[in-house]
Amino acid sequence: MARNINDRLSQLDARRKGTDRLNRVSASAANDVLAKSLIAESWQKRATTKPNTRYALGAMQSVDQRYTEISLETAERVGKQLESGLPAYGASATFKLQGSVPLDVHIRGVSDVDLLTLDASFRTYDRNGAWSSAGIYQNPTTRTSAGAIAELRNAAEKVLKSAYPVADVDCNGAKCIALSGGSLARPVDVVPSHWHDTVEYQGSGQEHDRAVTILNKRSGTTLDNLPFLHIHRVHSRDTVLSGGLKKAIRLTKSVKSDAENQTEAAKLPSFDIAALLYHADQSALLLGRTYELAILAEAQRFLDWCYRNQSQSTLLLTPDGTRRILDTPAKIEGLLIISMEMDALAASVAKEQVAQLQFGQPNFSAFRDALTSSVVPAAA
Repeated sequence: MARNINDRLSQLDARRKGTDRLNRVSASAANDVLAKSLIAESWQKRATTKPNTRYALGAMQSVDQRYTEISLETAERVGKQLESGLPAYGASATFKLQGSVPLDVHIRGVSDVDLLTLDASFRTYDRNGAWSSAGIYQNPTTRTSAGAIAELRNAAEKVLKSAYPVADVDCNGAKCIALSGGSLARPVDVVPSHWHDTVEYQGSGQEHDRAVTILNKRSGTTLDNLPFLHIHRVHSRDTVLSGGLKKAIRLTKSVKSDAENQTEAAKLPSFDIAALLYHADQSALLLGRTYELAILAEAQRFLDWCYRNQSQSTLLLTPDGTRRILDTPAKIEGLLIISMEMDALAASVAKEQVAQLQFGQPNFSAFRDALTSSVVPAAA
C-alpha cells in the first residue's frame, strides 16, 4: 500500500464512525456521531505495534450495530412519510430494503440506505409460471410498467419535498430519489419500483425468488433485478463460512475505498466485489474462523487469480445468476488496481507477523502461509 498506513487507518476510522459524512446527516445526528467517534472500537486495541495488521482486522468488521440500526430506522421513517402521503396523489406502496446495509456488508457508519418503494397496485408476472397457468392473475390492465413507476415516482417526489423541506431531496437521479441532511439521521435513496413475479417465485412462493422492476428516468426504460436472491445467497453462504465471506467483502471494499488510485479502483462496483468473492475458495474463508488473517490471504489470492485468469473469471456469474460479473473492460481495470492494493496489504501484514519475511524476496505463497498460520491476540 503506497500511501502511509497511518493515513489509511485514519480513513478507516472516519469511514466506520461516520465523521467523513457529517454534512449528509442532521445536526443532532452529527453531534451523536462526533461523540461516539471518541470511543475506540475493539479492533483498534489489537496489534497495537502492527498497523497494517490492525487495518486489515478493522476493515473486516461489521459497522457498529447502532450505526446500522439508525440507518434502518431512518429508512423506516421515510417509508412511513411516503405511506401516509402517497394516497393524496392516488398512489400507494409497500417498502423493502435492498443493498449492502440489510446484507451487513456496508463499510460506512453513515451509509446510504436503498428503500424500495413498490407500487401496491401494480405488478407484472411471467406468463410461463404456475400461478399464471392456474389463472391466479385476474386483473388485466392497460397500464405499462414504465408508466406505473413514473407515476409513483412523480408522487413520491412531491411527498418527499413536502415532508422534508430542509433536507436535500435530489430528484435528478436516474433510478432513485436521494435524500440527505435536514432532519434525517442518515441518507436514504428511495427507489420507485414494482414487483415482478418470476417463474421461480410462482413455484416457490419465496420472496427471494421475486424480482423487482425499476425505471431509468432518463431513458424511460425499465429493468428487472433480483436483489433479495442476491442477499439470500450471499447471506446463506456467509453463514456456512462463519462470517468469512462478509469479512472478505468488507475488507475488499475498504481496500478499494482507500486505494491510492481511487478513480481506477471505483470502476469495479461494490456490488460486483461481493459477487466476485461469493466465488472465492470456501474452505480458505472458513479457515478465518480460527486464523482471521486467512481471510486476507484468500482475498489476495482470489483477486489475483481473477485478473490473471480472465478466460475463466469473466465467466463467473452474479449470485442471482442473471449476468456475468466482469462484463466490461472497465471492471477489469478496477479489479487490477484493487488486486494490486490487496497484494501490498497482504505482504505488509505477513511481514508484521513473521519477521523473517522482511528479508530477501519471499513470494506470495510464503506470505499466504504466514497469514493462514498467525493468531492475533484479542484486545486486552
